Amino acid sequence: MAIEDDIALFSRVPTLNLLGAAAMQVLAIGAEQRDYGFGDKLFEQGEPADAGFIVRRGAFRVASDDGSEAVAGQNALIGELALVVAMARPATATALEPSSVLRISRSLFQRVLESHPDAALRLRDEFAARSTAAAGAMSRVSATLR
Repeated sequence: MAIEDDIALFSRVPTLNLLGAAAMQVLAIGAEQRDYGFGDKLFEQGEPADAGFIVRRGAFRVASDDGSEAVAGQNALIGELALVVAMARPATATALEPSSVLRISRSLFQRVLESHPDAALRLRDEFAARSTAAAGAMSRVSATLR
């Protein structure tokens, strides 16, 4: 696919859209397309996480050993936190049908943030807002359990 198509895909992903057009263009140039068949593993729980994946087409079941599970379909970003933090995969992602993703390595993502500090600030502000919202929700749940 053309870089313009990849940029359009990235713009539909809220976290990546925050970065702006110039940063998304660099990501589009450096992203790798990978294709998976039904039942293929995108990654396994416990593996080192060094990239995030945007689902271009198809869908993946993302399930962890604790029983939590979700389906990530077209335009979903899988492994968002792995773009900024070294960690182990908290779940296994398995293709539910023939699927295609764009892989963004952490090293590429970090280079983009370093070269686009305004994008890094927008991303930081988004993560801070999410953390504040999550802390507030946990406080409300805690208050109802008392």
